[in-house]
Formats: sequence, C-alpha cells, structure tokens
Amino acid sequence: MTPVPEAALRYVPVAVKALPGWSADQLSEALPAWRNSCRKIINLPSAKVLGPGTGTASDWQGLCEQLGGLPEGNTEALRHFIEINFSALQVTSKKGEAGLFTGYFEPILDAARGKSETYSEPIYALPKDHVTVRLGNFDPTLKGKSLVGRVENGQLVPYRERGEIDQGVIVQDAEVLYWARDLLDVFILQVQGSGIVEMPDGARQRIGFAGHNGHAYESLGRWLIAEGELEPNRAAWEDIRNWLETNPAKARSALAVNPRFIFFRELDGDGPLGAAGVPLVPERSMAVDPEHMPLNVPVWVDIEHPDGNQRLQRLMLAQDVGSAIKGVVRGDFYWGTGRAALDKAGRMKSAGSYYILVPKTLIPVR
Repeated sequence: MTPVPEAALRYVPVAVKALPGWSADQLSEALPAWRNSCRKIINLPSAKVLGPGTGTASDWQGLCEQLGGLPEGNTEALRHFIEINFSALQVTSKKGEAGLFTGYFEPILDAARGKSETYSEPIYALPKDHVTVRLGNFDPTLKGKSLVGRVENGQLVPYRERGEIDQGVIVQDAEVLYWARDLLDVFILQVQGSGIVEMPDGARQRIGFAGHNGHAYESLGRWLIAEGELEPNRAAWEDIRNWLETNPAKARSALAVNPRFIFFRELDGDGPLGAAGVPLVPERSMAVDPEHMPLNVPVWVDIEHPDGNQRLQRLMLAQDVGSAIKGVVRGDFYWGTGRAALDKAGRMKSAGSYYILVPKTLIPVR
C-alpha cells in the first residue's frame, strides 16, 4: 500500500485497455523515452520515493529491467507488457479545474562566438556572483525549496531582473557564451530553456539551462493582450515577433515585463536535457508540475491537437518542468526542434486530461 498524502489531486482508476486511444498509439515510439527514465530509476536508492501514489524506486526497478529487454519497434510487445504489469490512474483536481496543456520546442538561432554589428545579443553563462541557497540545508521542513540571489554588503539580495541585465549590469560577472543575431530569438531561447546555436560557418552547438535569476515567469503575450496590443488568441510567437518588429522602440521594455532570466551552458549528447536529467524525445516527453506529477513516470495523455482535426492520445514520459507549468492537470508537450515544432508549440493551448501508469503492485489509498 502506498499512501497518497493530502493534496489537491485525486486518482480515478481506469482500466488500461479503456484509456482513450489505447489501441491506436504506436507505443514503441515512446520506448526510447521510457528507457531513458528507467536508467535514472534503476540508479536510484531502492527506498527513494518517486512521488505521490507512485511508490519507491524498488517498485519500478524490476519492471525497468524487463523494459530494457523488450524488442525495439514492437508496439504489441510493449502494449502486452503494460497491460500485464501496470494500472492506470486518471489524475484529477479536487477543485474540478480543467486540464491545460501547452507546447514547447527547441529553437535554432543564429549566433557567433564574437560580438559584431550583426551578432550583438548576448547569451550568458551563469554569473560569478550568482548564489543559490538550498533552504533544506538550514531547515529540513524546507527541503526542495531554494533562494537565488547575490551578496551585496554582506547580505543576500534578490538577483537582477531582466530589465537590469539587458542594460549590461552583469557584464563584469558573466561570460557571454554566444552573441545572437535576434533579440526575440534569445528571449524565446530563455522561455524554452534550451536550444541550438547555428554559427556563420554552419556549425551547431546545443546549449541548455544552467540557472535562473530567481524571479517568476510573466507572460509577454498575456501582457500584450491586456495592453490592447494583440487580440486574444492571436499572441503566438509569430504575432509577438511581428509586434516587436513594428514597435522596435518598445521592444526591450516589453520583454522586461517578464523579469525571469535564464543562463546557459554548452551540452553534448542527444536531445535537450529535461529537468529529470534525461534527453527529451520529441512528442514523447512532457513537462509537468512535480508537486503533483512525479518525474520519470509514464503518462497517458488525451489532449486537443493544435491542428484541431485530431487528438493527441499517446504514451508519454514526465521528464521536464517549467516555471509556468503549475497545476494538478497541467502539461507542456515537447514538440522537438526547429520551426515545424515552433508552429505547433506556439499554437497549443489545449484542454485535456492525463493518467499515470503505475505498477499493479501499488494500490494508492484513495
């Protein structure tokens, strides 16, 4: 028995075979993502709790070993494995809020190692004066909580906001990894948390999240709508870009509406890394709110497609988080890299639901 702590969510058991679209999904496409997460789980201490209702690592490790032995590309073998070993639990809010699913992607942006008239927008590494305080080291009841700031006159103070950083106040403390061509591209890179820089000679380098300035994310699109600059439901990235290009004098002050700022590091290997520490797989990885959905667990989704002519009903893995991804039924669907992924992610604001798949040996207390 795995007790579920008092929380804002509840679980509704659903037969795996009754999951919406269960028989149609090409499940084997999710196998690489699931194996990535299983490698993490296998290396955890056996007593490590994954999250509410999902037991400890030991409850998953044997199944993860079996998953590693399934044949590649064999959807029916994976379907049988899940039906035999897993139960489905629909995650619902006790307050009855509808599920909200957005999309994100990995941008590709033009950049160079050196600053020039063409490449003048900095992409910063983590500054030397950046301090992260893990509050659990001082008070066990605050485990998992942290503060970000800098030391000034012997005191910890909040780190600089975007508007200050854009004015160059950290140039003495932060290395510039790359100089980008486009201001909005850098802003989008920060919102997405990772990306690929393409240099003038065609060489590419993946960069990823190294830290943030500790300030909460504020939506630029929502602000432009509130100011009457954009129409509701017409605030996708291309709409925002068109507005910025039409109003260059207002661009930096508008971007500063979002005080959050992200710092980067160079990455090697496949795919951008999610918060779970594994490479993300396009259309099979999802960002969640870890307060309600444990990382590295399989999730079945039933979501409106941004194209409107079908539904996204498929097996995914909870492998990432986001500062704006908060809520019981809240997900951010990873679409992949480049403009085609941007097109779908930028238009996605979909209703839907999701279910966690847990080993049948776990019986959450309801």
